[in-house]
Amino acid sequence: MRVGIAGASGFAGAELLRLAAGHPDMDVVVAGADSQAGRPVGELYRSLAAAYPALDFSPAGPSELQGLDVVFLALPHGESQQLAPDLVDRVGLLVDLSADFRLTQKEAYPQWYGSEHLAPELLGRFVYGLPELFGPNLAGASLVAAPGCYPTAAALALAPLVRGGLVKDSGIIVDAASGVSGAGRQPAEHTHFNVVDEDFTAYGLFTHRHTPEIEQATGAQVLFTPHLAPMNRGILATCYARPTRDLSDADLRQALDQAYDGQPFMVVSDQPPSTKATLGSNAAHVSARVDPRTGWVLSMCALDNLGKGASGQAVQCMNLALGLPETEGLSAVGVYP
Repeated sequence: MRVGIAGASGFAGAELLRLAAGHPDMDVVVAGADSQAGRPVGELYRSLAAAYPALDFSPAGPSELQGLDVVFLALPHGESQQLAPDLVDRVGLLVDLSADFRLTQKEAYPQWYGSEHLAPELLGRFVYGLPELFGPNLAGASLVAAPGCYPTAAALALAPLVRGGLVKDSGIIVDAASGVSGAGRQPAEHTHFNVVDEDFTAYGLFTHRHTPEIEQATGAQVLFTPHLAPMNRGILATCYARPTRDLSDADLRQALDQAYDGQPFMVVSDQPPSTKATLGSNAAHVSARVDPRTGWVLSMCALDNLGKGASGQAVQCMNLALGLPETEGLSAVGVYP
């Protein structure tokens, strides 16, 4: 398959390039990055030099991407809205990694993203690409909106419990911590090594833009607080919910086991999940318990924010949409130590 990546010079784009190099059906012919146009991929990312000895970054507008079998948009929020309308029905499969087409209600974009949606007529055409929860919708899809890392972790931890009626669908608390790569490759004051190292901070209090996506994916009202952790990659979501009845740890484990039975990238465990265990993989590790003293249900999920939280999930969606083996080019095994 002839593949194009718009935003290939960013961290998610680089991860797509890495995964494509190990996928037997993907041939990247356009590594789009206007700011890096003409620069060899292996010069910017030396980890990719062996896989792409002759590939340069190039412009990636409609003329360069039209006609390709698969196009990934790994662009900052707002940019996919400008590019996607010129690619719809002109490429075999379009997978957007940004938040531009994840929300179903156009009114949510000015509220949470600060501007009107530029292509609201396309919102209903994109399939939300979280395979473990919405997998049947992906078969044969031509437009896919791949979920973000925070919503993926929160939804995988909570959705089976909400859907099963085990916890109340309001008053849920989601505390989640992300590695610094989640902020992207562009340098910023708050991601400088001297600022991030030996620090742990909360941000986006009450207004973080992923809140409506988490609520849409879980079917529940949540209070979401993201945190920046001094690590390169990883997401750990710790979620607190009130039970609807007396529950045991076994009840929660059974709900997760049933929800993720046969899912190749899901690991259900009685142990608290670890971000390091998912490093470099497309796996998500989940665990849930009930506190008999306070009555709260605790459900957790760990994943790699660039893997299952972004590029790995996008490739998984591509596989399912095109009828390929779901695990093609992807691993559930983390890099450790």
